[in-house]
Amino acid sequence: MTESNSPTIIDVAVPLRLYTTFHYAVPPELAPLATTGVRVLVPFGRRKLTGYVIGTVAESEEELKPISAVLDPEPLFTTEELEFFRWSASYYLHPLGEVIKTALPAGINVESRKRQVCSADGMETEEEVLIGGKGVKRETFYRAVPSLELPANLRGKGLRIAEFLRTVSEASASHLRREFGATPAHFRRLFELGLVEASEREVYRDPFREEVFAHDTPLALNDSQSAALERVIAATDGCAFAPFLLHGVTGSGKTEVYLQSIAHVLDAGKTALVLVPEIALTPQLVKRFKSRFTCGIAVLHSGLSDGERYDEWRRIRRKEVSIVIGARSALFAPLSAIGIIVVDEEHEASYKQSEGFRYNARDLALVRGKMSKAVVILGSATPLLTTYHAAQEGKLGYLHLPHRVRNLPMPATELLDARGHKGDTFLPQLTSAIADNLAAGGQTLLFLNRRGFATYLVCQDCGQVLRCPNCSVTLTYHRRRERHFCHYCDYSIPAPSVCPECESQAIGLLGRGTERVEEEVRELFPLARVGRMDRDTTSGRGGHARVLKGLEDGTIDILIGTQMIAKGHDFPGVTLVGVVSADATLNIPDFRSSERTFQLISQVMGRAGRGDAPGKVLIQSLAPDHYAITRAVAHDFEGFYAEEISFRREVGYPPFTHLAALTLSGNSVAEVEKGAEAVAGVLHSTKRELKSRVEILGPVSAPLGKIRGRYRWQILLKSTGRAELHRLLARFKAGVKLPAVVRMAVDVDPVDML
Repeated sequence: MTESNSPTIIDVAVPLRLYTTFHYAVPPELAPLATTGVRVLVPFGRRKLTGYVIGTVAESEEELKPISAVLDPEPLFTTEELEFFRWSASYYLHPLGEVIKTALPAGINVESRKRQVCSADGMETEEEVLIGGKGVKRETFYRAVPSLELPANLRGKGLRIAEFLRTVSEASASHLRREFGATPAHFRRLFELGLVEASEREVYRDPFREEVFAHDTPLALNDSQSAALERVIAATDGCAFAPFLLHGVTGSGKTEVYLQSIAHVLDAGKTALVLVPEIALTPQLVKRFKSRFTCGIAVLHSGLSDGERYDEWRRIRRKEVSIVIGARSALFAPLSAIGIIVVDEEHEASYKQSEGFRYNARDLALVRGKMSKAVVILGSATPLLTTYHAAQEGKLGYLHLPHRVRNLPMPATELLDARGHKGDTFLPQLTSAIADNLAAGGQTLLFLNRRGFATYLVCQDCGQVLRCPNCSVTLTYHRRRERHFCHYCDYSIPAPSVCPECESQAIGLLGRGTERVEEEVRELFPLARVGRMDRDTTSGRGGHARVLKGLEDGTIDILIGTQMIAKGHDFPGVTLVGVVSADATLNIPDFRSSERTFQLISQVMGRAGRGDAPGKVLIQSLAPDHYAITRAVAHDFEGFYAEEISFRREVGYPPFTHLAALTLSGNSVAEVEKGAEAVAGVLHSTKRELKSRVEILGPVSAPLGKIRGRYRWQILLKSTGRAELHRLLARFKAGVKLPAVVRMAVDVDPVDML
């Protein structure tokens, strides 16, 4: 038992896949600093690592190790944020330490490593060193000493720097290096002459430091927008949790409703969080927000460096920011006094984290909004069926924008039957439409949701197909790099000239991707300025913005792309959209395949005709009679919903049930299958023990039976009650034991069923 003069005992979560927390003693000199929310360096096994203080403990029966250091002068998270982390960890059945690590900036944790060092006498010894930890950036600033005359012998860059400093209050060393080519020698010379003074201070790494944003003013709203805004404002004034679905057709002005709602929240002294599904959407949205608001705006997404994200996070923590815009992980931004959370394009699957902590930012936005007593707006032209159903049931407020702004018409659409046209990338109607649009000076988007040149290589003599040795997929040919790639593990090989199996030269490329479509477009329209937007062309810093700028400034006539081009972009010059293959996603073994097909087609159609010129859409399909395609062509969301919800009700899928997927993986297919059978056995016995009605499906080999060298088996759980599903999973997890060679991932509310 501890006594009054004993060390403080703290409860610590470590960022490892461990579901328990650990108790440590705090030396008296560190006790005032070891408060909830700070990081501490703790001994863990044979090393030291970063842990997070989540509370204190009154007493302990065991002998405790002391912490080594307190790493923060002040807490990194509040007790309210810790409550949110605990809820998230409990719901998604994930270790609390890893949840906290996800919420904090990447790269800030430190841990110890042992290394061999050689002393002067040649003896080798082992020492412990700390690695990791993101540092604060410091910058030197120079200012002129105005009372001194510039000496006559000061010339060249030194003179220009001195003259420039007399025209400004101060300038950073990096600015002077960039503008004048200044070197340390120039700075030393100016110091020796007594012409400058210097000071060093902390600076932020600002990803938008070089951009200038012209100021704009709120736009006039139509009747539907005004009605939606009035309801949101009334809800924000009520200071209570209020969730809404903002269902507006493409081009209906949802963003303007967001902007004016946020302006009202800011006027009330509160903050706003805006989530977008892809970093490709961030530059355009940031431009609109920076043009509208003069308050601090922070941006959080994976396209920033670790240092930039760390600085943006610190600005938010220090309350220098009133608006945060970002992708999935921005949900955990340390904003206080949140008044509104916007989830734009709420239907997008990219809000779901697919590995590790498998949270859904769209769903957690509702949880955080409830904890913060904030308004939450889920916006989309093609909302999830589960979201729309919740709105129909009265669980969400329903805000409808049925018309485009300025009474612009929806694009005229034409469905082209591609059956009987094997091998043709473009039907004649689409080719003619592209030519006519070029002649009229309009821009064209061509959509195909497969990247690469060809989807597989096959030998026409022996039938051998080139497959990835690590994954259950074929290799995709990329002509520009003359290699075949796996899009799951990045395995690649040079393009063979003969069949690897029988050495026949009769090998052929089948299927097509965006790279091949781009090549064919260049051949058909040699004078057109053609661009491509997929993962291959947007890798690297600012890749998305570079491609999209070409559309914005008119230097691209035809843009070919994957689903990246379908997501929320607003380019008035696009007057023609062509969907090369509308049914590519229909045959994926997932109950949501029809919903995703409808969403993709509807969204890409919505890129056309958003300016003064009317839009036109041509859709090629091998399944022109499928309701997902015919309803999308008719701009008929309600009709699609009626058909799809009937199917979901009949087979018992969301929104009528709740799901959890268990994926077992390992390097030995026999061990994985054995482990999956054992897990299924524990699930069934736990179900009997709890007298649960949860349905257990499987185990079966996953549709993608092997990824990155690991074989995969799946078990799916279905339940009409969310609480009953969690009760079974929690009891099961406490009792299941697996061999070390088999891993198990639990995915609550799975989005990817492959």
